Amino acid sequence: MSLAGTGPRRDGPARGRPRSEAVERAIVEGVMKLLEDGVPLAELSIERIARTAGVGKAAIYRRWTGKEQLFVDVMRAAEPPDPELPGTSMRDDLVVLLESLRLRGLAGRTSAILHNVRAQMKSSPRLWTAYHDTVIQPRRRVGLDVLRRGRDNGELRADVDLELLNDMVVGPVLVRTVLRPDAELPADLAERVVDTLLQGLRPS
Repeated sequence: MSLAGTGPRRDGPARGRPRSEAVERAIVEGVMKLLEDGVPLAELSIERIARTAGVGKAAIYRRWTGKEQLFVDVMRAAEPPDPELPGTSMRDDLVVLLESLRLRGLAGRTSAILHNVRAQMKSSPRLWTAYHDTVIQPRRRVGLDVLRRGRDNGELRADVDLELLNDMVVGPVLVRTVLRPDAELPADLAERVVDTLLQGLRPS
């Protein structure tokens, strides 16, 4: 996982006819239904997904190159959406990004699908790689871009290691969501983390 937030998502499946968006939604919902029924990811064949969604297999292959990319989109549909950045300051953008990570952490605690799929994804190198490359890495790049703009605008010291700082920003929330799943994720956590860090990182 990495810094929450917006980022360039994978270009969506090609949409020709107006109803193709409804077909895509039916496919994603079909996968979710199978997961809710307890079907493991490894047993979700394209044929079974198509049958559950009420579409042909070709409809799936026209939209996704394989199951890995389909499952990544299912994860995205189950997670809270990535937010729009306010762009008013580095501090404000970081708070929004970190709040998005906090909300995903909360969703992971309450959504059986998310909890189940995340656990299974980590045991599938191909699926985890697809999720990492198309979701985690773009979100991390967004966080680095925010920090870079802050450094260039004089909101950070010029000598700050941005890669390390990015990890420091997301670290407290990741600790509470991954290592301490019983820890609180209060509504003001994002602001407290960002403001505590920035107090020691602003130029004198």
